[in-house]
Amino acid sequence: MASYQPVTQEFLAQLESIVPGRVTAGSEVNPDYGRDEMPIYGVHPPEAAVEILSTEEAAAVVKLCYAHNIPVTTRGAGTGLVGGCVPVFGGVVLSTARMNRILGYDLENFTVTVQPGVLLQQLAEDALSHGCLYPPDPGEKLATLGGNVSTNASGMRGVKYGATRDYVKAMTVVLPTGEVTQFGSAVSKTSSGYNLLHLMIGSEGTLGIITELTLKLIPAPGATISLVVPFADLPTCISTVPKLRHSHLNPQAIEFFEKEILITSETYLEKQVFPRVIEGTDVGAYLLITFDGDSMEALEPTIERAATLLLEESALDVLVADTPQKLKEAWAARSSFLEGIEEQTKLLDECDVVVPVTKIPDYVVFADQLAKEYDFRLQSFGHAGDGNLHIYTCSNDMEREEFLRQVDDFMTKLYAKTMELGGQISGEHGIGRGKIKYLAQAAGDTNIALMQGIKAVFDPKMILNPGKIFPMP
Repeated sequence: MASYQPVTQEFLAQLESIVPGRVTAGSEVNPDYGRDEMPIYGVHPPEAAVEILSTEEAAAVVKLCYAHNIPVTTRGAGTGLVGGCVPVFGGVVLSTARMNRILGYDLENFTVTVQPGVLLQQLAEDALSHGCLYPPDPGEKLATLGGNVSTNASGMRGVKYGATRDYVKAMTVVLPTGEVTQFGSAVSKTSSGYNLLHLMIGSEGTLGIITELTLKLIPAPGATISLVVPFADLPTCISTVPKLRHSHLNPQAIEFFEKEILITSETYLEKQVFPRVIEGTDVGAYLLITFDGDSMEALEPTIERAATLLLEESALDVLVADTPQKLKEAWAARSSFLEGIEEQTKLLDECDVVVPVTKIPDYVVFADQLAKEYDFRLQSFGHAGDGNLHIYTCSNDMEREEFLRQVDDFMTKLYAKTMELGGQISGEHGIGRGKIKYLAQAAGDTNIALMQGIKAVFDPKMILNPGKIFPMP
């Protein structure tokens, strides 16, 4: 186990000389720096925090921390859900939030270079103004790109366009020693030794600090249409997804959700968007499916084929959102699921498992049946097109310790089912602090030892975001 030193006044003075006016310590530190969006995993304030503006400042701060054996936890917007940016060993939080500039486009090669503090929403809007699309689309639009890359958070368009790692071309990285290096390049392919770029993607800030990113763009589609598809029950809804995937319709996104979580979201938004009864039949679950293409006219045959298939698979109706206002309302309801849950729930935990698409019906039914053995309620939604499912355990009346005990038992069984079906512990939220135990059980001793060995090569003093992903050696 690593041995860390406390932050002293002398150390703070040295920090201040590197980033003057942007160092806080003790009670002056922003309290948000001790938690992320899932405080059930614990709140741990850092001893100090710094706001960096450049790669050079990041390198100098990390070099100083390395020399003094002081842990460093990098933080973007703090929107994570597994305690990944929580400084569990104290030390210094290094905030990249003010490194928020889009540095430039290379439109001939369809790339953009950004600082890590650029928000997903900021790049999405700016890229569209240049006629481009940045495909990764996590639900949390106010997350930073550095955080998205660090967890490989890909979101809703993964079914058509792939994961975040498919859009990262190159990055500048500050290593735990303070050395600066570059991984990757703007070329289309490589076979040049170990792929250190892809090792960094999804490493959750444990191997290095990303201070610049070059990202791949694609031409923006000319038109987008979404279908709101209600079903009587969840099993029927979910069983439709593999058939939709195999129909050669090439949807951009396929989202599923149950009625309960929709009501939670619409209560939060104070607006009902989706129908709850169709010709006398109560709606139990929904698909929200998006298609994109060159024009509305070009999409019409696709929409007709999709509607026919969905109705044949027992959809109660197929509603078309083909205007900007309808699209905005439909996706606002979907994007507000987490906010709605957080506002209306006192105790909350989650998992974002990923299973083969054909196994989605079995898995969701298993989770719902398993939850009946416990006192909390379950709310589920997810990226049905790629098998990434978000399952939330919620309670307003349980005692915290009893909630934690029951959730741990539930998650242990749920993750065992995940592995049985050929899935993985996390599709995009990462492991952080909250899922260490479950990854260790799923990955096994050999793979965990390999991960620990990689960590030791990059970070022999274990100062960079310690206590995340796997047990400390």
